[in-house]
Amino acid sequence: MSYKIAILGASGYTGAELVRLIATHPMMEVVALSGDRKAGMEMSEVYPHLRHMDLPALCKIEDIDFSAVDLAFCALPHATSQAVIKDLPPTTKVVDLSADFRLRDPDEYEKWYGKPHSAVEIQKEAVYGLTEFYRDEIRGARLVAGTGCNAATGQFILRPLIAAGVIDLDQIILDLKVAVSGAGRSLKEHLLYGELEDNAFGYSIGGKHRHLGEFDQEFSKVAGRDVRIQFTPNLIPATRGILATAYVQGEATAVHYALADAYMTEPFIHVLPFGQAPAMKHVRGSNFCHIGVVEDRIPGRTIVIGTIDNLTKGSSGQAIQNANLMLGLNETTGLMSVPMYP
Repeated sequence: MSYKIAILGASGYTGAELVRLIATHPMMEVVALSGDRKAGMEMSEVYPHLRHMDLPALCKIEDIDFSAVDLAFCALPHATSQAVIKDLPPTTKVVDLSADFRLRDPDEYEKWYGKPHSAVEIQKEAVYGLTEFYRDEIRGARLVAGTGCNAATGQFILRPLIAAGVIDLDQIILDLKVAVSGAGRSLKEHLLYGELEDNAFGYSIGGKHRHLGEFDQEFSKVAGRDVRIQFTPNLIPATRGILATAYVQGEATAVHYALADAYMTEPFIHVLPFGQAPAMKHVRGSNFCHIGVVEDRIPGRTIVIGTIDNLTKGSSGQAIQNANLMLGLNETTGLMSVPMYP
C-alpha cells in the first residue's frame, strides 16, 4: 500500500526537497503538485535535477481532487497557507511547512506576522511539529504545524537543558549561522550572488526575528515561567545548513549529560563526545542533527553547538517524519539516507 501525497507550493525549495525525499520513500506516492504561478509546467522544467522522475505536472490548488489524497504537504508562504488549509476537506491530513499554525495564541501570531489570523478555529487543533517532543500528539493529529528551521535548531540544543534545570534561564545567548536557501527562492537584492558572496551579516537583530515567537512559546512552556533569550541570526554564503551556537551559564558536564540522556534513543539526533563540535557539512542533505558541548574557559560557562540541514531536518525532512507518524508508519521511513559529503 502507498499513501497518496499532494505537495502544495511544490515550486519552492521546500517543495522540491519534499519531492527528492519522497522519491525514495517506499510508502508515499506523489499524485499532485501545485505551483500556481507555474501551473501547467512540468516539474523538470522548474527543477531539472528531478527530470528522471515520473511526476504530475504542476497545477493550481483548485484543480486537485483531494478525495484521492491521503496527506497534503503545504509548502506555501505564511498567510497563504491558512487561507488554503481552512478550505481543505476535513478528512485530509495536512503537514504545514509555513509559520501559520506554529503559534498557539492568535494575538502572538498577529504580533509577529503583522496581521490577524484568518483560520483561528483550525489553529486550535494544530499540533506543533517538533517531532522529538510532540510525538504522541502528532500521531493523532489532522494538522501539524512544521517548526521554523531556526527555531528547530535552537530548540534541539536548548530545550532539554531548560527541562533538566541545568542552565540559568536568564543567561541564554543564541547565535545562528544560516544558509541562504532559508530565505526561499524569490528574488531579493541582498541574496544576489554579488551581495552575499564573500559576505556575512546579521538580520532581524535585537528581538525582531519572527522565530522568537516560537522560542518564547516553547521555552516558557517547558520552564513553566517566561523565558526570553538573546538571539541573533546571521546569513552566510552557503546554500544549505544552520549552525547554532548557544552560550549558557551551567556546568559543562551536566549540560552534556542532559543532552545525551534526552536524545539517547532518538534516531536523528546525535550528541557528540564531550568536547567535540559539529560542522554543517556533516549533516548536509540529511534529516540528522549533530550536537556538541564544549566547556568554556570562564568557569560555569558552557558552549553548545548544533547543526542541521535547514531544508531537510529544518523543514521537509521533519515534515515527512511527522507525516510518517500521522500515517501510522515508522517515523524513520524514507529518511535514513546518509549525509552528502563533501
